[in-house]
Amino acid sequence: MENNEQTTNNLNFDNRIPLEDLKNAVNEIKTELAKVIVGQHNFIELLIVSLLVDGHVLIEGVPGIAKTITAKLFAKTLKTEFSRIQFTPDLMPSDILGTSIFNVKTSEFEFKKGPIFSNIILIDEINRAPAKTQAAMFETMEERQVTMDGTTYPMDAPFIILATQNPIEQEGTYALPEAQLDRFLFKIKVDYPSVEEEVQIIQTHHERKGSTPKELIKGIVSPKQLADFKSKIQDVIVEEKIIKYIADIITKTRNHPHLYLGGSPRASIATLNSAKAFAAINGRDFVIPEDIKKALVPVLNHRVILTPEREMEGMTTESVVNMIMESVEIPR
Repeated sequence: MENNEQTTNNLNFDNRIPLEDLKNAVNEIKTELAKVIVGQHNFIELLIVSLLVDGHVLIEGVPGIAKTITAKLFAKTLKTEFSRIQFTPDLMPSDILGTSIFNVKTSEFEFKKGPIFSNIILIDEINRAPAKTQAAMFETMEERQVTMDGTTYPMDAPFIILATQNPIEQEGTYALPEAQLDRFLFKIKVDYPSVEEEVQIIQTHHERKGSTPKELIKGIVSPKQLADFKSKIQDVIVEEKIIKYIADIITKTRNHPHLYLGGSPRASIATLNSAKAFAAINGRDFVIPEDIKKALVPVLNHRVILTPEREMEGMTTESVVNMIMESVEIPR
């Protein structure tokens, strides 16, 4: 399958949409991040896709495997505002959204915006905050606005939340509500590096000689360029049989014996948008089944729930999603 995909990506197509600038910008971002980040190619590509389709990302993994630093350096490649919020058990909604403060001079209340008012927001350890604080994020993530005291404050574009979390089984964490999970485009699971990558990580750190990783990364993409790239992705061709392919897979998740909860229509739309971005960054102005397959696992990872019996057996959502993909006929 990989060889076929590589062959497809290397073919020269006469595209209706000029995608050369987009492809070059993506390669530049990857090159910049490679100065510091070893491996994690899939993780970085998914971050780029999420940016191009305005999707929030949930990043899960044990501490110390560069989840936070990768997200921070990725934000640095964009010429936009960046803010970081550390979630803790005592964090209140006003600490994130902002609060109304009484102005003595004008004798009126003024809204002081919180750290959520930025372009790229890194929320570290999102599952350490309680339900009340998580619920405060719903409107911000979906409608990209904050309503406070009857006044609505829209977010500036781009507005992307990159949230990290430790695995749920670790102490002091709260499971995120399903309604909030569904608002994330992807859930990316980050694993430990291989031995070769570990050697390279240690070597790179040694050769850096005290210089901070952030100093090595420069801005690549401006908000104007990003808006242009997004509009090009909207024009990527999706044939009817590809749309049917997405619908067949997502529908199968809803009545699969191993799954307690299947994917929603939001999952179908997320798969479509992500597949269009995968096609565009590979220089194609049309979606192929391999683009759908690339998108499905990170899109469904957090949206489907295993039955208790399968969970006890050690089965994973990824294995069930792959099982469903294999059972659905690929359009030709």
